[in-house]
Amino acid sequence: MPAVSGLLASASLLTACGGGGGGATTSSQEPTASQPSETISSLQASRFLAQASMGATREAIARVQAIGYSAWLDEQIAMPATQSRWDWLVSKGFNAIGNKNSQAGIDSAVWRKLLSSPDTLRQRVTLALSEIVVASLDGFTGSWSAFTGAAYMDILEVNAFGNYRTLLQQITLSVSMGEYLTYRRNAKADPKTGSMPDENYAREILQLFTIGLVMLNADGTATTQETYTQADISGLARVFTGWDQDLAGGTTDTPDYKQRPMTQVASKYEAGEKVFLGTTIAAGTDAATCLSKALDAIFAHQNVAPFISRQLIQRLVTSNPAPAYVARVAAVFNNNGKGVKGDLKAVVKAILLDQEARSATGATSTSFGKVREPILRFAAWARAYNAASPSDAWAIGNTTDPSTRLGQSPLRSPSVFNFFRPGYVPPALGVAAPEFQIVNESSVVGYVNYMQNAISKGVGDVKADYAALLPMADNVPALVDEINVVLAAGQLGPDSVTLIRNAVAGMATGSDAARANRVYAALTLVMASPEFIVQK
Repeated sequence: MPAVSGLLASASLLTACGGGGGGATTSSQEPTASQPSETISSLQASRFLAQASMGATREAIARVQAIGYSAWLDEQIAMPATQSRWDWLVSKGFNAIGNKNSQAGIDSAVWRKLLSSPDTLRQRVTLALSEIVVASLDGFTGSWSAFTGAAYMDILEVNAFGNYRTLLQQITLSVSMGEYLTYRRNAKADPKTGSMPDENYAREILQLFTIGLVMLNADGTATTQETYTQADISGLARVFTGWDQDLAGGTTDTPDYKQRPMTQVASKYEAGEKVFLGTTIAAGTDAATCLSKALDAIFAHQNVAPFISRQLIQRLVTSNPAPAYVARVAAVFNNNGKGVKGDLKAVVKAILLDQEARSATGATSTSFGKVREPILRFAAWARAYNAASPSDAWAIGNTTDPSTRLGQSPLRSPSVFNFFRPGYVPPALGVAAPEFQIVNESSVVGYVNYMQNAISKGVGDVKADYAALLPMADNVPALVDEINVVLAAGQLGPDSVTLIRNAVAGMATGSDAARANRVYAALTLVMASPEFIVQK
């Protein structure tokens, strides 16, 4: 395809484009919500949707313009959830006994939600949470792994606008996390054999899910003081003993037990005293109370608000938020205005309505923004052009192969550390750019080739509708400008626009097939451009 090689070369140099950059220093004033009466341009609305949804559409852009940012968020938050991943799997018959030892159906169930569910903000936050409190298909050790994964993603979705403390409770008691971080069937110490409780979950819930490795200031900046010791891990591990799957139905021939919270096996529970993070839980405390007290103690830690707030900002808006931005959001995490800590609905609104997210300066700054992870690039195309699966099969599959697919796939992280670390700093860049951890020459070429094929042929029966673009194919400037607005929020620079226009204008026209090829080329070139790949 003409000019693809030139844009591929540009894409491989994203570090020069500020893709991992963070926000400029801002004042400490409170987040500013836009009023419905405020005039919002189509480019501003598209940029907002790049941060707040799985991808902009012309309809969504118009809706944001009509009612304003804050009202759009409220509308999305109030929107009812659609059919769960679990229920979709059941409706398609994946709960048949022949699928007991199979992952069949789970990729479809997850992609279906991300690409088509109307509650697009909820899906974006669910995806973000899945990359912070990570569980992954390859780590599910028992039967019915597709349902194990569906149950976990459904927990994240249910709590996307709920309370982070509730989310911690539900993931801790989920069979999914129990299998993934190996504390299902975790037993108390045995003096005869010298065995000790598994410490995996105790370590990761602190390091990755709540407080991190070092003490943080309220604005997320780090101190040199460590948050916990090995003794804290060992003490906390005693809490996570005796938990196992609830086989109330007496059978594993159906996946139902994968959806139930784990239950206690008294003989494996450590009933002795637990000491960690300055908290002591008395000997003889029952397992459920002990778990609740432990999670309360962790949740009360001063690090939770800045640690989680900063990562949510990274997932939605910018890789290197200014400390003042983190501080404002963390303040909302600590108190939603009604004395409640951990209200994710309030936190998400604070992130997306903050002056740093909405300022026009960020859209042009070389130090602001984030690399769109491959899942979001693919979803942006699918959402923008109403990609649908007429059969409802959504057979997109596992897209983790970087040489032939996206190099990333939901619910398929290679480790508990996600596909990329929140603090990853590419060589010579000097600032965090997490998504660059999965960018290399092979992945850049693989992504463009995969998208070129998806755009022109679809993936399985998942195909886009280009009815709005085809009439523009003979007017190349109009075609490229339209794609630039919806997919890239108008962020393509003059050089890229000229390059794409010239490449498309050099293609044949005059027939429906030729017009379609022009649309395919324009879309592929826009999606290969650095200005699309870097979300401002």
